[in-house]
Amino acid sequence: MLEYKYVRIELKSKLFSIKPAKDYKEIIDQHAREGWRFVQIFAPGIRGYGIASYFELIFERSA
Repeated sequence: MLEYKYVRIELKSKLFSIKPAKDYKEIIDQHAREGWRFVQIFAPGIRGYGIASYFELIFERSA
């Protein structure tokens, strides 16, 4: 059986750029050390002009 974990990362927008509020590479590395496997990055929330407002990192590991 597998268990899943979802980590939400907000996106900050400035005049003509959008950047994650947290370093997603560090989050993936940290979870890998804890036995999680990175599965997917998903951007479900859409706001004005078709831009995502956040994305989620999806991890899995054996339960």
